[in-house]
Amino acid sequence: MSAIFTFDNSYARELEGLYLPWTGAKAPAPQVLRVNVGLAEELGIDPVELKTAEGAAFLTGSDTPEGAAPLAMAYAGHQFGGFSAQLGDGRALLLGEVIDRNGKRRDIHLKGSGRTPFSRGGDGKAVLGPVLREYLIGEAMHALGVPTTRALAASLTGEMVWREGGKPGAVLARVASSHLRVGTFQFFASRGETDRLRQLADYAIARHFPDLTGSEGRYLQLLTRVCDAQARLIAQWVNLGFVHGVMNTDNVAISGETIDYGPCAFIDAYDPKAVFSSIDRNGRYAYGNQPNIAQWNLARFAESLLDLIDPEDSDAAIAKATEALNQFPQHYQAAWLKGVRAKLGLMKDLPGDLDLANDLLALMAESRADFTQTFRSLSDVVRGSEAAFRDRFLDLAAIDPWLGRYGERTTREDIPTNARTAAMDRANPIYIPRNHKVEEALEAAENGNLAPFDTLLEAITSPFEAREGFEAYAAPAPDDFGPYTTYCGT
Repeated sequence: MSAIFTFDNSYARELEGLYLPWTGAKAPAPQVLRVNVGLAEELGIDPVELKTAEGAAFLTGSDTPEGAAPLAMAYAGHQFGGFSAQLGDGRALLLGEVIDRNGKRRDIHLKGSGRTPFSRGGDGKAVLGPVLREYLIGEAMHALGVPTTRALAASLTGEMVWREGGKPGAVLARVASSHLRVGTFQFFASRGETDRLRQLADYAIARHFPDLTGSEGRYLQLLTRVCDAQARLIAQWVNLGFVHGVMNTDNVAISGETIDYGPCAFIDAYDPKAVFSSIDRNGRYAYGNQPNIAQWNLARFAESLLDLIDPEDSDAAIAKATEALNQFPQHYQAAWLKGVRAKLGLMKDLPGDLDLANDLLALMAESRADFTQTFRSLSDVVRGSEAAFRDRFLDLAAIDPWLGRYGERTTREDIPTNARTAAMDRANPIYIPRNHKVEEALEAAENGNLAPFDTLLEAITSPFEAREGFEAYAAPAPDDFGPYTTYCGT
C-alpha cells in the first residue's frame, strides 16, 4: 500500500525546531466517507486505493504510510488581537508532502487526528459536521476561483466525540500549497531565534517565491509578495460575500490560500457589519472589516521579519516594512475594483467606476438586497430586462437613477451585449454554499444521510451555470431560518 503516496518531506528535513514528530490516535473503526476524486488524481494518487481499509487508516492518522513523516507543526499567533507565543497543531498532523502531476509541492494534512503536544488540554479530535463544512466551503471556493486549501477526503473514526452531546468523530484530509502561516514566523521571531527565522524565510521563499531565492533584499520582497497575495485574496472574498470569521494570524497562509474554514459563512443580504462567528462578539472579523484586519495581520508579519530586512539598522527596517505595508490599501482597492468591474460587466478602467460600485452597495445595504442574486441579475439588465434586478430593492425611486447611470456607463464601451453578459455570468455565481443549505446538509449527514451533502456539493462546484432542478440552491434562506451563528468546531 505504500504506492498510494510518494512523499518528499522538505518541511521535516529543513525546519527542525518548528515541529514535533507525532502520529495520530488509533481510530476504532476508520471509514472513508467521501474522496475528492479529481483532486486525488491531480496529486497522482489512486482514489480507489484511498477508499480501502488501509487508505482509511492512513486518512484518519491511525496508521502511517511508508515514506510519510507525520508531525505536529509549531506556530504562534495573535488570536482576536491577543498574542500567544505557542499555539501549534493541537488536533492536526502534517502527514507529508507530495509532488503533484504539475510538479507542485502539496501538503497532505490531517485535521482531527487526535491529541498532540500542542493540544493545550483539548482532545485533538473533530466531529463530522465541521469536517464536512470545510470540505464543502473549500471546494466551493476552488470552483469560484479563490486560492484555497482543499479537501482530499472526509473519514469517520468510528467513535463518538463529545461536543455538547456525542457526535460522530471524523478526520479531514486536506491539501495545501503549504501550511506556513504568519504565526509560523511569529514563533521564531518572538523567541529571538533569528538564524532559524532566516532558515524559515528562505524555505518559504524557495517554496512559494523561488525567483527571489538568494537575491539581495529578498526578505523585504517576501513581505511585499505576501502582502500582494493577501490583497488579492481578501478582494476575492469580499467580492463573493465570504466571511472567514476567524482571521487570526495563525490562519493567514503565506501562500495566499484561504485556510481554516471554521466559523465561516457567505452573506445573503448585503451587510458590511455581518458577523456569524459565535466568538466574534465585537465584530472584529466582520465581513466589511476583513481588509483592515488583513493589513493588521500583515503588520504582525512585518514585525517578525524586521531582523532579516535590515539586521544592522532597526529604524531602517521599520521604515522599509512600513512603506511596504502602506501599499496594501491601494493594492487591495485595485484588486477589489477589478473584481467588481467584472461583476458589473465593465471592461475598461474609467473614472467614476468606484463611485458607481459603492453607490450600488449602499443601495443594497439599505434594502438588505441579496448579494449574490443582485449581482447575478445585472446581466438580465444588460439583456434588457430590469425586473429581477429591481425586485431586489425596496426603494425604486433610489435604484432607478443608479440604473440610468449604469446604462450610460455601459454605452461608453463598444462591447457586444452577448460578450458582456457572458463575462458577467462568469464573474457572478448562481450557487454559493447558502447557510441554510449547508446546515441542512450537515444535519442530515450527522444522521447518516449524505444525499443532501452530495447534492449541495454538486451545485456549488459548478457555480456559474444554471441547472434545472437546482433552483432551491440559488435562493436565500427562508424567513424562518432566523439569524445564523457559526462555531469553530474544535
